[in-house]
Amino acid sequence: MKLSDKIEKKIENLIDAKTISHLSQPKSLGRVKRLEDGNDKYIQILKNNFPKDFSLKGMRIVLDCANGAGYKSAPKILSDLGAKVFSIGVKPNGLNINYKCGSTFPEVLKKYVKKYKADLGIALDGDADRVIMCDEKAQIIDGDQIIAMIGKRWKEKKILKGGVIGTLMSNYGLEKFFLSEKVSFKRSKVGDRYVKEMMRKYNYNLGGEQSGHIILGKFATTGDGLLVALETLFALRKGKLASEIFGVYKSVPQKLLNIKVRDKKIVNSPKCKKAIKAANELIKNKGRLLVRPSGTEPKVRIMCESLNVSLIKKCLAMVKKTIH
Repeated sequence: MKLSDKIEKKIENLIDAKTISHLSQPKSLGRVKRLEDGNDKYIQILKNNFPKDFSLKGMRIVLDCANGAGYKSAPKILSDLGAKVFSIGVKPNGLNINYKCGSTFPEVLKKYVKKYKADLGIALDGDADRVIMCDEKAQIIDGDQIIAMIGKRWKEKKILKGGVIGTLMSNYGLEKFFLSEKVSFKRSKVGDRYVKEMMRKYNYNLGGEQSGHIILGKFATTGDGLLVALETLFALRKGKLASEIFGVYKSVPQKLLNIKVRDKKIVNSPKCKKAIKAANELIKNKGRLLVRPSGTEPKVRIMCESLNVSLIKKCLAMVKKTIH
C-alpha cells in the first residue's frame, strides 16, 4: 500500500528535525541481496492470473518498454504466450528511460503498429506501472478508454465490485458512459495513491487515471502496466479487433491550460473565485471545469471539457484573465 499524506508528513518532519532517536543501529539493519530469479517469479505470478490455455498465438504485438523496468519481463511473457512481438525501448543505458519512447510518447507506438501491421500496440512507462495502447488502426487508447473497456467487461462477467474510481482529470465522457451502464463512478484527487485510497474506502476493485495508471483490484493492490495489458489481451484472444473492443464511449473534447504564477494561492482570490463560479454556471450540465494549483510546479492548471468547443474557450478565458 502507498503511504498516506499524514504518514508522509510525519516522516518528513522527523527528517527535517534531524532527529537521531528514531534511527536504527547499523547491526540491526537488514541487508540487500539480489533476487536472481525475480523476473521469472514475477512472470509466473502474472501467468497464474489467467487460465492455463491462455494463448496469444497468431497475434502481432508492438511493445514499447520505455527502456525501463519491463524491458525483460514484458517481451518474454508475451512471447511465451505465443505472440509475435516487435519490441522497442528495450535497450536501457541508465539515461534513456522514457526518452522519446514509452507511454508518455505514444507517437512512436503508432508508427511501429503501422509499420509491422500489428494487431495491438502496448507502451509501458519507465517503471512499468502505466500502460497506453494503440489499436490496429494506429488509434491511441488512453487509460480512460482501457478502464471503460475493462469496467464494461467485468460488469458483464460479474467481476466488477461496487463501481469504478477515476480522478478529477478523468474524461467527462467516461463518467457519462458508466452512468449509462448503471455503474457507480467516483472521482479522487489526481494520483494513483488517492485512487487506491478511495478504492479501499468504498471497496471497489477497479480504478485508475487517464495517464494509464490502472489498478486491477481483482489481482493487485498497485498499478501494473503489464498486468493491465494481459487483461486486455485476454479479452482480445478470440480474434476480436482492438478497435472493436475499445472506443466503448466517445471522449468529450478536453482542453488544459497550465499558467505559470508567482503564488498558487491566486486561485483563492475573490476575483478568481467569482470567475470560476460564473464559468461553472455557464457550463453546468454541458461539461466540466476544474481549476487547481499544481502539486509540483509554480503553476495553476485549468481544465475544461464539453461537447461545445466554443463553450470551453469561453470558460477558460473567463478564468484565465483572473490568474497572473
